[in-house]
Amino acid sequence: MVKSYLKFVHEKTFGLIVSPQSNLLCNLPLTQSTFKTRKSSTGRAFVPANEEVLVWDLGTEEIVARWNDSKCTAAVTVIAQNGANKDVYAVGYADGSVRLWDSKINSVLVAFNGHRSATTQLVFDKEGVRLASGSKDTDIIIWDLVAETGLYKLRGHKDQITGLSFVEQHASGRNEPDDESKETTGIGSTGKSVVCLLSTSKDSLIKLWNLDTQYCIETHIAQTNGECWSMGVMPDVSSVVTAGNDGEVTFWALDLFQPLWKSKDVGDEGRSQGLKKKGTLYRHGKDRTNGISFDKSQHFVAFHGSEKAVEIYKIRSETEIRKSVARKRKRRREKEHAQGTASSNIENKASEGNNEQNDVSAATIEDMYAPLTIIRTGGRVASISWIRTSRSKHLELLVGTTNNLLEIYKVDMSTKSPEGQDYTRTQVVDSVGHRTDIRALSLSSDDKMLGSASSGSLKVWNIRTQNCIRTFECGYALCCTFLPGDKILLVGTKSGHLELFDVTSSTMIESLQAHDDAIWTLAVHPDGKSVVTGSADKTVKFWDFKVVQEAVLGTKKQISTLKLVQKRVLKLANDILSIRMTSDGRLLAVALLDYTVKVFFLDTLKLFLNLYGHKLPVLSMDISYDNKLLVTCSADKDIRIWGLDFGDCHKAIFAHQDSILQVAFMPNDQEGNGHHFFSASKDKLVKYWDGDKFQQIQKLEGHHGEIWGLVVSRNGDFVISASHDKSIRVWYQTEEQLFLEEERERELEVLYEGTLTKSLARDDREDDDGREVVETGKQTIDTLMAGERITEALEMGIEDFQSMEAWKSATKAGSKAPTPARNPIFMALGGISAERHVLNVIQKIQAAALHDALLVLSFTNVPALFIFIEVWLAKGWNMNLTIRVLYFITKTHHKQIVSSSALRVTFERIRAGLRQAVQREKNAGGFIMAGSNIIERTATDLGVKNFIDEESWDKPSNGAKKRKQAFIDVA
Repeated sequence: MVKSYLKFVHEKTFGLIVSPQSNLLCNLPLTQSTFKTRKSSTGRAFVPANEEVLVWDLGTEEIVARWNDSKCTAAVTVIAQNGANKDVYAVGYADGSVRLWDSKINSVLVAFNGHRSATTQLVFDKEGVRLASGSKDTDIIIWDLVAETGLYKLRGHKDQITGLSFVEQHASGRNEPDDESKETTGIGSTGKSVVCLLSTSKDSLIKLWNLDTQYCIETHIAQTNGECWSMGVMPDVSSVVTAGNDGEVTFWALDLFQPLWKSKDVGDEGRSQGLKKKGTLYRHGKDRTNGISFDKSQHFVAFHGSEKAVEIYKIRSETEIRKSVARKRKRRREKEHAQGTASSNIENKASEGNNEQNDVSAATIEDMYAPLTIIRTGGRVASISWIRTSRSKHLELLVGTTNNLLEIYKVDMSTKSPEGQDYTRTQVVDSVGHRTDIRALSLSSDDKMLGSASSGSLKVWNIRTQNCIRTFECGYALCCTFLPGDKILLVGTKSGHLELFDVTSSTMIESLQAHDDAIWTLAVHPDGKSVVTGSADKTVKFWDFKVVQEAVLGTKKQISTLKLVQKRVLKLANDILSIRMTSDGRLLAVALLDYTVKVFFLDTLKLFLNLYGHKLPVLSMDISYDNKLLVTCSADKDIRIWGLDFGDCHKAIFAHQDSILQVAFMPNDQEGNGHHFFSASKDKLVKYWDGDKFQQIQKLEGHHGEIWGLVVSRNGDFVISASHDKSIRVWYQTEEQLFLEEERERELEVLYEGTLTKSLARDDREDDDGREVVETGKQTIDTLMAGERITEALEMGIEDFQSMEAWKSATKAGSKAPTPARNPIFMALGGISAERHVLNVIQKIQAAALHDALLVLSFTNVPALFIFIEVWLAKGWNMNLTIRVLYFITKTHHKQIVSSSALRVTFERIRAGLRQAVQREKNAGGFIMAGSNIIERTATDLGVKNFIDEESWDKPSNGAKKRKQAFIDVA
């Protein structure tokens, strides 16, 4: 009989506030009518959290929504908000996909797949109908959000895209260009406005793209000292800011009508440029500038790098710039007068007169942008976002840091200080997560509380609600455990201290210098009366629990306090990395730095077994609940299973692709799963193993960093893991059965699909002849399966369609032929026709994936598809989809179609049917427009009344002429 196992699935994630891989956004302040409390008016923050987007209510500091697509496990890399529709957000992921989310219903509207690597930039156009995405694959894709398709792909950069922005300028106060100028330049202008796309990359270039002609019209070197890491555009689209290494910030003047109206010959040396360099500014921080953010009021701009600081500059007005230039000129004259070098007074006065007329044009970047303040944050800055507020005397800024922290800073603008404006941290979201990596986990005896320890903090969680119920300050924790009774937590630190914390009173009971070096491991004795610790000082110490009575200061009362009393010491030749005891208290296993594991009798501390075999130190180990097996994991990526009877190695398994940090056995249950165990590694995976068959049962994927902590519940219902990505994940056991053969087949299928998609996603730059514009498209497993469904529907449908058409022709000719046997699938679908079935199959494919799915079709399926398209056109079924499929198939297989004489007749019929279908659509559109005009006129007539002033009409005053009747239209 084939043995089955119960499957573990990911159920909960907590402990993560914000991830550093992406930017964050803060929307408009919420109105008082939306929330009851006054604090909720701060707004909401949309922050990345590995593969999720968390929506935080900044007033209540609660998570109100989680955006998580079960089909995508890649991390979030960029978030953008639609300016036209504030409820729509675009989210880019590390696998190159882009998803549009609706914040009202918290669901995906549409998913795009076009990039080969992580999406780095997203930006909407002004109308909110187009989306531009940039990626690490150096490509820029323009997406049509209405048709839900990719329009085209722009190529030209040689490295990761670091900045994107749609720029639009209006021709206010300009002379209109002549037709010859428009034709010569090729710059697209709609009416009196020009829309272009700005892009920057790590190749240190900034490019200006014309989206009408799909052509790069300008390329400049953005940074002189290396990569360009960020770009910002002023809200009025008059200036552009790029930033790179060493704190260098470059300012550009943007005028899209310069190349449009003044450049007729591309090769002219004096060609006017849309981007003109204004100057360079070096900010206070000397690291690279990762982010630039302009305030919506156009008065301030914020810069941040990878340091713990945000620099805010004030954008001076024209009046302030004139005053600054005048002050500099005055100081220069005073300095020259003091040095006695004032000569050529007439020339100086003339030059000063000219300078006074051109104060603004002669101003430097330092005159235009003045340092306001430097905000010192609680961690390295990952992203910033302005919080829009109606209070003009304050600036508010939301900061996300790399140490899992959200902070809100308020800059007071009512006072002025020579050292910068005063700021305060008004709010911080930090209680629901650790600042550093979680190094140890421990479960209470009833599996209701979880203790997590990191460098500087110890937290106690309620597993059911995922709420943090206690937070303690501690040293650099390396191990922790609940003591019997679940009221006290014991923590071993890197400094060699043992720290006791009372969960009930939220206090530290004692901090004891137990070892001279780091305490790597500790374990409670099965009898619950003592604890064993192992340290890098090469000693294993045994501690007894002792309750002593201590007097309360100022009173005669005494309270009971738990103390640790050292009982025995076991000295060894190497550092101790891990210790475990058997459940019967007979044996003690000690893992040493010399790659060995020594097993001692616990009562006499005599050596029982010496276990050799690992090539690198054993990092963790565990003993099965029946005390028969010992499993060890090492930095050599191997797991070894030992028998505790004779110390023989049952099996050595190459388990992970990196160092294995934790291993833990499942408890014994009625099904005999006591020899099943879990392993966690730096390769971001948790694996479930059968210790008797030496086979992998299941692979648990989800973490985005190395996994430091792993703990199994007492009843074996769930497993908890903690990772470098700051998240704590809970994996629950389900009732779904799992078979090893099926699991291996599924893993091979996933591996095959991954290899297939990589081979299909080959770089096609060698085939595009250096073109800047290519078609969008990316084959995935979903598109391949969709193409296979279309092929199957065509092959099955054309046979049924031809047989039915032949029967209909015979029936019209007077023959009494029997109805042909139809495909059982069509009969199961309610006797649906073949043409309707094929159309339904195509309709179920997402619009964004339709073109990629049609590419899967071979040319042998095209004649059958043309036959169905002819029927759809004749019946007027889904004209938009039908014409789209016809156009794409014709463009894709154009050479084969024109060379095939058999398709010529079919194509002529399709052309005639297409004209008739388009004419029907045109007539329907005209009818709708005429009806709309009638409804508009009727509404206008009903909304206008004629009134006559009866009192004044026909009653002229004395000596005045009689006035004519007057009508007044009042809408």
